[in-house]
Amino acid sequence: MSKISIELNSEGVRELLRSPEMLEICEELAQEIANSYGSNAEVNGYVGRNRVNASVVADSEPALEGNALLIAMGGIND
Repeated sequence: MSKISIELNSEGVRELLRSPEMLEICEELAQEIANSYGSNAEVNGYVGRNRVNASVVADSEPALEGNALLIAMGGIND
């Protein structure tokens, strides 16, 4: 069995992680979570220092109770 060596191009990976396409993917996933939550929730996306980020901010106290957003993203079962 031969050994395989992989060397990542750090600048290329950084460029990919900060790309508009990656931001769009993250915002789409965050929007799906917000939609499955079932109430008004705000989706925010931005390019950070190392990668893009997307967040879902709930507009109500019930979202915090019972882990509603975590359930909506499939993080835990009801």
